[in-house]
Amino acid sequence: MAGMKEQQFTEEKPLLPEQRGGDSDMDKGEEASGGLACPASPVPLNQPPTPSRSTHRWHVIARHWLRQTRRRTSGVLPESCEQLMPAGDWKEHDVETPYGMLHVVIRGAPKGNKPAILTYHDVGLNHKLCFNSFFNNEDMQEITKHFVVCHVDAPGQQIGASQMPQGYQYPTMDQLAGMLPTVVQHFGFKSIVGIGVGAGAYILAKFALIFPDMVEGLVLLNIDPNGKGWIDWAATKLSGLTSALPDTVLPHLFSQEELMNNTELVQSYRQQINNTVNQFNLQLFWNMYNSRRDLEMNRSGTVINAKTLKCPVMLVVGDNAPAEEGVVECNSKLDPTNTTFLKMADSGGLPQLTQPGKLTEAFKYFLQGMGYIAYVKDRRLSGGPVPSASMTRLARSRTASLNSASSIDGSRSRACTHSDSSEGVGTVTHTMEVSC
Repeated sequence: MAGMKEQQFTEEKPLLPEQRGGDSDMDKGEEASGGLACPASPVPLNQPPTPSRSTHRWHVIARHWLRQTRRRTSGVLPESCEQLMPAGDWKEHDVETPYGMLHVVIRGAPKGNKPAILTYHDVGLNHKLCFNSFFNNEDMQEITKHFVVCHVDAPGQQIGASQMPQGYQYPTMDQLAGMLPTVVQHFGFKSIVGIGVGAGAYILAKFALIFPDMVEGLVLLNIDPNGKGWIDWAATKLSGLTSALPDTVLPHLFSQEELMNNTELVQSYRQQINNTVNQFNLQLFWNMYNSRRDLEMNRSGTVINAKTLKCPVMLVVGDNAPAEEGVVECNSKLDPTNTTFLKMADSGGLPQLTQPGKLTEAFKYFLQGMGYIAYVKDRRLSGGPVPSASMTRLARSRTASLNSASSIDGSRSRACTHSDSSEGVGTVTHTMEVSC
């Protein structure tokens, strides 16, 4: 096929090879502690015996700190947030699964029994376009240093991906969810806390329904639990015939107000979707997402043998997002005792891009409610780390949805306990309104 690039997968490669200059001491330290680093070169026979694991780890940390200190005092300023992390800290992997290869980016190593934070992006995006702004937020970095972070790219959606061959059958949404257990087992994760957006939220929810023991919690942005009807399917097909693919995908990502105003964010993402995501591969993913079936979940007591998500869930949507109705319906299918519905004002279609600080704050309280992060550093207070008992806790909605008939006791919620931390968080009844 003319112009067709042969698909190539490498085992693993550092994200910033020019900064490493070979295996760093930090990488070797991760290997010594059972981390995810690439195998080091064989140890010479005449080398002294390796010290104990804990002692070697502290020596590695000390050497790394010394190098970082010298670097910071040399007058060279980092150009991005990622350069504040140890060189080579982000590692790229291609993991073979029963349904094809998955591109995965990892930072850190599993920490005891803590879950990994695993993300899955929306259609039209990849982990960088979808989550960079969110994870580069200073407060989010304060959280993620306690966890291993795993970004998953849907097949063929990562930057620089080779074009899929003609006739390639893209995995179904069920199969995309079925790829994730291999990722969890490959890296030795005990469990995960998932963060998914749009199509990624659907995939993570499906994963949690099939493998509930692997999922401790879910943050689902812009999830639509319903499959497309024939009319919607035909409208999507017609739009694809009359518009360029990026312009077909953008209404799925952004609100009508953002599209009409042609905001700087919309212009930027139109260009990046067109230039950094392989259009042939994107079309395959887009078609498969639009062919999805309803998520088979219902609140207990509503139907016979009802099945729903068992883990704590935080649903997030912007007040004018295209997925607002879908998120409200998803809320009606979940257990109200462990579901939080967070509706963010003035956030458009992608709150993780427009309001990363507010979403980080919500995620922090979500993890605290699960028993993780006993205290975190709050930059707005001068007293250093703040105990979780003195911070706002996310109120968990006890209701089904805005129009649920069973929402009589929806006013029961956890009260805010610290006025400084409750800035912008309104009283919760049916949903949590966040004004920024």
